[in-house]
Amino acid sequence: MDSKLTAYIRLLAAWPGVASRPDRALVEDSLVLLPHLDGVRSLIDVGSGGGMPGLPLALARPDLAVTLLEAEHNKAAFLIHCVATLEVVNVRVVSERAETVAHTSLRESFEVAACRALAALPVLAELCLPFVRIGGRLLALKSGPEPDGGAVGLLGGGPVTVLPAASAARSGGVILAVSKLRPTPDSFPRRPGLPNRRPLHARGGGEDGA
Repeated sequence: MDSKLTAYIRLLAAWPGVASRPDRALVEDSLVLLPHLDGVRSLIDVGSGGGMPGLPLALARPDLAVTLLEAEHNKAAFLIHCVATLEVVNVRVVSERAETVAHTSLRESFEVAACRALAALPVLAELCLPFVRIGGRLLALKSGPEPDGGAVGLLGGGPVTVLPAASAARSGGVILAVSKLRPTPDSFPRRPGLPNRRPLHARGGGEDGA
């Protein structure tokens, strides 16, 4: 795994615009999720960007089926290139917006949805939780605790748990963990762009439609 991780870092450095800091510390930051994936067999990385956290996790866990979801075509092309170059057989790349893909057959089909530096909690919850099956979890890598997880309940999630997850890249890093307790209402996520423009609150937020 380590040799492929090194090769992945080299690919990041050679492809402009996919990572602001293509160094080992940044890449290994993704691996703080590993202790939270015991028994997990399927994971979607929402807003994968340069492949983190999904690709390092796939390299560390060849038995884990990983979907990298990335809407920007340049970054998606890089991910496809990485998967082919590194000969990673347990990864697929989907180049589309989360708001669209979450209303396809991929809805509520993953044990874990993961993301790194994606958005504030109300936004990332709307983009990620629709992909998680009942009994699964959302795991979001963040630089520190975030207040107000009230909107998570609208999406079928339970209470937000803040788990310490320091790394060389994020000394105060945490994982925001949310269990999926109920199906996400069909109206979520809303139409593309709306989750970011009008983040959900604890009450209301769905009146704008999908």
